Amino acid sequence: MFDQLSHKMTARSATLLLALDNRLDRILKYWLLVAGLICAARIAFTPHPVDGAALSTFTSYMLVVVAPFASTMLALHWFRNGHLQPQPEIRLARVGRWQDVTRFEAQRHPLYGPSGILVSLLVGMMLNVPVRAAEYLAAMPPIPAGSPPWLSALHFALTFDVVLFGSLYMIAFVAALRKVPLFPRLLAAIWLGDLTMQLVTAEMVTRAGDVPPAVATALHGVLEGNVKKVLISIGLWLPYLLLSKRVNVTYRQRIPA
Repeated sequence: MFDQLSHKMTARSATLLLALDNRLDRILKYWLLVAGLICAARIAFTPHPVDGAALSTFTSYMLVVVAPFASTMLALHWFRNGHLQPQPEIRLARVGRWQDVTRFEAQRHPLYGPSGILVSLLVGMMLNVPVRAAEYLAAMPPIPAGSPPWLSALHFALTFDVVLFGSLYMIAFVAALRKVPLFPRLLAAIWLGDLTMQLVTAEMVTRAGDVPPAVATALHGVLEGNVKKVLISIGLWLPYLLLSKRVNVTYRQRIPA
């Protein structure tokens, strides 16, 4: 019974993964269209005129839309033969007992490939981009010209955060999809960078001074929520990335000893 359920889940995850891979170009086009329209509407319906210094809003919105698209296209080029990249010389994942195998032996293993539960991680990384962009658009309306320093600092920090990590999570998504050996440690580095960025954002806005109490409270809630989401991701997926047979076969070319 359990084996039959496991086979069904694996088959469904493989179908979903194939659909994502084959339709990735279409997904990216839809992203540009839908996200671009939402950003345009956000600017069009702002209560104050968007001109002068506030044109930075247009630039930031454009980066939020274009950066994940551009990073994905670059990653597809960088990792077009990702499975052929060499294994790292130094192993960081030392939990468990494993036996190294050749690339050919790993590719013939029934657990080779980003399928099964691993697909949930890939989908989560992809969905992180629109969720993060939506939170940004909700928290950061178009800013008027002559904004106070604390608002300019907040705008820069939140824009940098969503642009950088929206791009990085899509790069990690492609790395996982293309079976790049460095994918697990790449994702771990992104998690650490994400946590650090939340602290840097709080420090930047605080140093700008004169932040209204209501804004400070709201910002604290947003940053705390981001930290909790990253910590939950680490708690859920780090043990899997270390101990999963599929992850070790696919990305580390080793099997249980």
